[in-house]
Amino acid sequence: MGATLRAVRALVLLAGFYLLGVILLAALAGADYLLYLHAPSGVALKLYVVSVLLALPLIRGLFMLRTPKGEEQPGLAVTDADEPALWRTVRELADQVGTRAPTRILLTPDVNAAVSEDARLLGLLPGPRRLYLGVPLLQGLTEAQLRAVLAHELGHYSNSDTRLAAITARGRAQVLRTIDTFEERADKTAGREQARQEKRNAKAAAKGKKTKEIDTRHSGFTYRLMARIYVAYAHFYFRATLAGSRRAEYAADAAAARIAGRDATASALREIPALSAAFGFYMNSYATLGSEARLLPPRGEFFGGFGRMLTARQLELVGLRTDLPSEPSSPYDSHPPIADRVARIEAMPADGRADEARGAALTLLADSERTLAELEDAVLTDDVLAFARAADWQELLDGSMAANFVSADTALHRALAMYTKEHPSLRGLLKVIDDGQLWQLARRLPVSDQAAEAKGRAFREFVRPALADGLQTMVLAELSAHSRLRWEFSWADAAMVHLPPAPDGSEADLDAAIGAAVADHPDTGPLRALLPSAPQGPAARETDAPR
Repeated sequence: MGATLRAVRALVLLAGFYLLGVILLAALAGADYLLYLHAPSGVALKLYVVSVLLALPLIRGLFMLRTPKGEEQPGLAVTDADEPALWRTVRELADQVGTRAPTRILLTPDVNAAVSEDARLLGLLPGPRRLYLGVPLLQGLTEAQLRAVLAHELGHYSNSDTRLAAITARGRAQVLRTIDTFEERADKTAGREQARQEKRNAKAAAKGKKTKEIDTRHSGFTYRLMARIYVAYAHFYFRATLAGSRRAEYAADAAAARIAGRDATASALREIPALSAAFGFYMNSYATLGSEARLLPPRGEFFGGFGRMLTARQLELVGLRTDLPSEPSSPYDSHPPIADRVARIEAMPADGRADEARGAALTLLADSERTLAELEDAVLTDDVLAFARAADWQELLDGSMAANFVSADTALHRALAMYTKEHPSLRGLLKVIDDGQLWQLARRLPVSDQAAEAKGRAFREFVRPALADGLQTMVLAELSAHSRLRWEFSWADAAMVHLPPAPDGSEADLDAAIGAAVADHPDTGPLRALLPSAPQGPAARETDAPR
């Protein structure tokens, strides 16, 4: 479908919103006229009020004349002087696509690239253009793959997708705002009715009378009915416009393959879901590792460490590149399934460009370390930027683990506090175990209905894993409080904790000691043997603590 036909369709859908509003207003006016002719004046007057209240949101929606302006994504704006190689690449690709280059480039912390345009007169006149480029893409893609991503995004400009988005955005905003207004009024009506019924019940209770069940199911019914009408149109509107969005994605993919090469385009599409999953893992396990201790990685490393982790964990990404999503996330997903897009591109004839620009895309930045540091200043909140900076990742791990253990609050901690009526501590737990009360304590743990009904050995098997996990946390917290642990940072694996040796100099076996403490006949001796002060040794174990 050409740009002209897509523009006509977008305008027809937008006109449909206005037509629906006019039809509903006419229906209300017709109902009011019938009331005037046939209904008693008292009843008619009340229904006139309802009609006016329903008409106000409709009129308000019809006169929302301005297209809503979306907020600019947080990012680091870079000029031609800041990043000459990046700007040169973008302009070259824009020329090859046959479109005007963006006027502004913003680097973002997302595994994504996008374009926007502040078009005027519902997209009839062009406006300033922005390119949003995620730094994680620069860290994880080759230069050829990045060129494919940029060509894809610039293809949206040449296909008039960004200009037509103004019409579509206006229609979506008007439908959604009208729905929100009706639902808001329905909720307020239901709230007033609930308050009225609660007040009535309070008076009845004060007089010793029986109270009635509060029922607001029918309150705001007319508002919700009007909202449902617009919800039905919204489903139709979104499906129609998003179908066009999916076709636009196929067209942009074709432009990328033509300009950057078939193999680079297909491999970039395969890489992006893998990078997205890896970046989520990195943010949870590395970048925000010190949040509990109010610690940040060294300057520039909050986002910069992602590249180091990718290098160390390349083998883990292989499966993510091959197992691509084959279904859209929802009927309203604006992008087709990745698997379908890749299949279409890989079905194209070979173009002999498989070996082009295999270097890292990050080299396009003039000074990547400076840029990564400035990106932190641009996108992190002032509160986060006020955190202390660790000297290195090892210090970040040590500080964060110490803070995490201080604030540890497991199910076992809470159960022990309820059982002993004291602050939970390892000393208190060992006393409970030695007194033969471990399984009575275990009854205070949150368990499934099946476990709660179990008795004897069956119950012990149900709760033993939770007891062991909670006990391990308490033991490590005790050792950490006495500076008896040493953590080993790794980009490739989970963090390793080094335990002090047993008193006889042998390698500490925490698993065996915990197993003995939560056995059918508990024995805390092996565990207590690990707790007295002793020279620190090399015994090590992998833990599920933050990486």
